[in-house]
Amino acid sequence: MHDVAARNASIPRLGRFGWLMGLYAENFRRMTRLFEPADLAPGRYVSAIGNGLDVQLDVLHQHVYTTELRLTYTLRDPVTGEPDPSAFLRLYRDARQAEATHCYVGRRWQDVIGMYPPPAEVVDHRMRMNTFLGKWLQYLAESGHGVATLRRRDDRLEIKAPARLPG
Repeated sequence: MHDVAARNASIPRLGRFGWLMGLYAENFRRMTRLFEPADLAPGRYVSAIGNGLDVQLDVLHQHVYTTELRLTYTLRDPVTGEPDPSAFLRLYRDARQAEATHCYVGRRWQDVIGMYPPPAEVVDHRMRMNTFLGKWLQYLAESGHGVATLRRRDDRLEIKAPARLPG
């Protein structure tokens, strides 16, 4: 029994921040495999697979090292009129990280954690958002969405920037 405890004590533990960075790296791989967003010009794209919901990918900005996106279905929240669910993403191509900066799944972050949450709660919220993103990207890939199903739409992008999450 003592050997097991000693062995477990010698295994380094991954802290919450390290876990979050791992989520960002996995989400980068999933998003890149799914839609190759670094190769897309700013604009609106829709992925239709014929037997499910259409996925909308808005490429908001392409910067030297980052790509800013919004991923959503073509559904609207009946109360707010906002796409639901949706996630605003920032891909850091140089660091190979993809961060869900804001998610809307029925409620805004302010409604979930308040306007001035403690730092630990902000990290927890970021972990939940990015776990949600990873599962969503996996589901989309398994459903058949991807580069081959993505088509450019000429809709004008008029997207309200979400409020910044503290921290």
